Amino acid sequence: MKKFSEILSAIFSPLLVPTYGMILVAFLTILRLLPVNLLWTAVGITFVITCLVPVSVIIALYRSGSIKDPGLNERTERLVPYAVVILCYAGCSFFFYKANAPFWLPMFFAGAAVATGINTVVNRWWKISAHGAAMGGLVALMFRIVASHYALFNMNVWLSAVIIAAGLVMTTRVYLGRHTLWQVIAGCANGFICVYLLSMIH
Repeated sequence: MKKFSEILSAIFSPLLVPTYGMILVAFLTILRLLPVNLLWTAVGITFVITCLVPVSVIIALYRSGSIKDPGLNERTERLVPYAVVILCYAGCSFFFYKANAPFWLPMFFAGAAVATGINTVVNRWWKISAHGAAMGGLVALMFRIVASHYALFNMNVWLSAVIIAAGLVMTTRVYLGRHTLWQVIAGCANGFICVYLLSMIH
């Protein structure tokens, strides 16, 4: 069970979740009408900006001795990596805005940036869950797609799958002792509210 929890926690790292969100957006919504190579390019750009860049910075910090744990499980070591993640999310939002993507798409990444900013502030006193915030944001994205009728397909299965995945990830974080129940719930609520509200802006 512990190994399964660690694998699931890694698969749904907060640095990978935005890419999963972009994949869902690209192939389930009205964006699916665009050329496939363009959609995969958008997914690749999202992966580079929101995953590869932050991971590179975290590895550099780890090798320089600035942080002791590349998994950022120590609350006191999260400030600089979180600041980098915020900038990357904001950068991704700006990229899609300049690319004339539907406004709700850059606002998804803007919501993720705001949620990470709130996590950063709260983290000074309390270890709020980044995994919870990421999964909450992903669930909010799916609800936004359904509520605004952006989907080309029936979303019941996809929405259910994302909600179940969020529950599993939050459960694994508690099981592994990384967070308390309230910390993952607070993180999830933060991510959901930020993404859902910002994606309402037109």
